[in-house]
Amino acid sequence: MAAGRERAGSGRSVPEPPAGERPGRAGAARPTVALTGATGFIGSAVRAALDARGVRVRALARTVPDERGATDWVPGDLADGAALTALCEGADALLHLASRVSGGTEECEAVNVRGTAAVTAAAGRAGVHRIVHLSTAAVYGVGPHDGVEVDGVVPAPHSEASRTRLLAERHALAAGAVVLRPGLVTGTGDRWVVPALAELVRRVPGRWEGGRARLSLVDREDLARLITVLALDDHAVPSGVHHASHPEPVRAGDLLDALAGLGLLPAADGPDTSWEECRRLLAAAPGRVSERQFALIARDHWYRSEDVWRLAACPPGPGPLAGLAAAAPWYRRALARV
Repeated sequence: MAAGRERAGSGRSVPEPPAGERPGRAGAARPTVALTGATGFIGSAVRAALDARGVRVRALARTVPDERGATDWVPGDLADGAALTALCEGADALLHLASRVSGGTEECEAVNVRGTAAVTAAAGRAGVHRIVHLSTAAVYGVGPHDGVEVDGVVPAPHSEASRTRLLAERHALAAGAVVLRPGLVTGTGDRWVVPALAELVRRVPGRWEGGRARLSLVDREDLARLITVLALDDHAVPSGVHHASHPEPVRAGDLLDALAGLGLLPAADGPDTSWEECRRLLAAAPGRVSERQFALIARDHWYRSEDVWRLAACPPGPGPLAGLAAAAPWYRRALARV
């Protein structure tokens, strides 16, 4: 019988799988990965990355896509106990990427809190030995935050979505999961970061605090690579919370300049604009993006993230600005619809 290993923060040990069955080990049988959020912004990229690695993907979906591909789809949602059992049975790893990113208290608690509790419990009953849970750096609330280590500031989530995602982490950590907190995620399918910037450059002209703000960004393809490595490969990433943005922060001005260079946004010319003046201009030109959301892009929100990439032996790549060109056609279509 394989020796047990203690999961950090859980106070219990779980059996290791036999050496020849561990995901990612040479000569191992093809592993099965259980996946939630498989049709979402990040989950769809993870599913593609898993397919490229030739693993079996078993995905939960309320509505099974017409184009099923190689994925084994399990109809159901996070409130469906039978579906969660079917999802996790015989799986080598669980990637819990589904979440509610907007909505009221009941909607967010149902998905983020109770859903996470249910799926991690199903994974425990099925003996799944590796769990990766996707959270968000938004649990820290509004900064500015400059070079913050994990929990280097007390989380102070502002929205119900962020509050319940922070609560969801407790269930994931109790199950021994690697919990990832990325910052802003860009790339094909991004319906928040670049669309918000397109609105803000119209409402608040000028260089917001000189464009000096440092932001934690990650391209969704790079984040998908990291999650795939955590699911499949032998690595030294312990269970617990990890920041999961690109290790190098991006200056807000550089992000705006890169988008302008691709013709996605007008050039952010004009004088340096103080934060107080930015707030005044924003309030004078009402729109969908709130002051709190503006602050996430225009002021320092940088969370140190180098450790998880190093421990996972996963090169982070050239960074999110380098990935914008590949996503530019998608962004053009999305911005044309706004």
